[in-house]
Amino acid sequence: MRCPFCNTNDTKVIDSRLVSEGHQVRRRRECVNCHERFTTFETAELVMPKVIKSNGSREPFNEDKMRAGMARALEKRPVSVEAIEQSVNHIKSQLRATGEREVQAKLIGQLVMEALKKLDKVAYIRFASVYRAFGDIREFGEEIARLEKP
Repeated sequence: MRCPFCNTNDTKVIDSRLVSEGHQVRRRRECVNCHERFTTFETAELVMPKVIKSNGSREPFNEDKMRAGMARALEKRPVSVEAIEQSVNHIKSQLRATGEREVQAKLIGQLVMEALKKLDKVAYIRFASVYRAFGDIREFGEEIARLEKP
């Protein structure tokens, strides 16, 4: 860390503490050259990957769009807001864990379907019927049959 007073590269950490409910680290530093002290704050920069749409276009990941799709599927279903938020956060963690800068929209759809399957089977079928664009009642029935298998 560069000293803001004398611009030297050599500083030492005197004290470190967690702040902002553990989401940030506060460090007291001292310059080895001029002995001035200063404080720095460190936070993790969590970048979401860009989404590659089926038509090849790219757009930033939109958490609100994903949440809205899940909310439509879960409308009037007995699922708590906390459970939905946990699922949204889990999906975001899975996307970050890929380590990729870009992910296919199809992957996000699959992760949402897996989350909905755990939250509520009816919501899963609702989402799957739109997402997979079932062509006829037979495809719809096959998906329901797959749900009934252990």
